[in-house]
Amino acid sequence: MSWRKKPVSNISRNTFTPAETALFGRVFESGRVDGETEDQKEARASRILANYMAGITDETELIELSRKPLGR
Repeated sequence: MSWRKKPVSNISRNTFTPAETALFGRVFESGRVDGETEDQKEARASRILANYMAGITDETELIELSRKPLGR
């Protein structure tokens, strides 16, 4: 079985700049909900990243969307 490396253009993005990481932190902190469980926090963090990766970069919009379930 031969192993081939995928071209860089096909590899999913898995790193972020310091500015992007700071944005995620601000959005996460601003979107806090009292009484949120660890699972709910993880789901909210996933929504932040998913929405950002979908092209939403406005901080206020990311905060708002992080509080809502992902649309299917």
